[in-house]
Amino acid sequence: MTITTCVFDAYGTLFDVNAAAREVAAEPGQQVFASVWQEVAAHWRAKQLQYTWIRALTGHHTDFWRVTQDGLDWALEKTGQSDPELRERLLGLYFTLDAYPEVPDMLATLKAQGLNTAILSNGSPDMLQGAVDSADLAALLDAVISVESVGIFKPDASVYKLVGERFGCDKDQVLFVSSNGWDATSARAYGFRVLWVNRAGEPLDRLPDPPDRTAADLTHVPAIAREF
Repeated sequence: MTITTCVFDAYGTLFDVNAAAREVAAEPGQQVFASVWQEVAAHWRAKQLQYTWIRALTGHHTDFWRVTQDGLDWALEKTGQSDPELRERLLGLYFTLDAYPEVPDMLATLKAQGLNTAILSNGSPDMLQGAVDSADLAALLDAVISVESVGIFKPDASVYKLVGERFGCDKDQVLFVSSNGWDATSARAYGFRVLWVNRAGEPLDRLPDPPDRTAADLTHVPAIAREF
């Protein structure tokens, strides 16, 4: 069936989750942090994801902003960073994460092809709106969908169901795009067509329902959408 709707994960897919730590590391007076920023960024992202999975499994939901703070606190303690101003600076920048360079043109091309475009994310609505506005993407997106409307994080099926409820489309009319292997396979299991954006050149996750396509970035999403 023809793709009518392209849906994107936000963090790591459209927005660079390492951008906040990288920016702070480049600021004057941050020589100590600059020596550990990559470790902080990696731990922060890993814990952020782990906490969403655990909360989804245990039923202890909170919004993504709380999870983001908790993940950062763990990462800073792990790397011996105890400056409260550093913490606040990093958290503030998470609302204005850089979009990957190809994102605006890619979304504009999808819109020119007459496709619906949307974000489907664990992010809380205010976080997502901040990132979308900062990257000037609002006019290129038909919807920004947060898990907060169902109160559970991905990969719960109720999250993916939100796309059909919003656009009135069948599952196989959706091309879902994510940089997270677990998200890509979960969306494929739900019934979406899926593109996994493998920027880091990682191995395919050993999980059922592999993605339909793999790409190194988002440049060719419009062409891939036409292939189905």
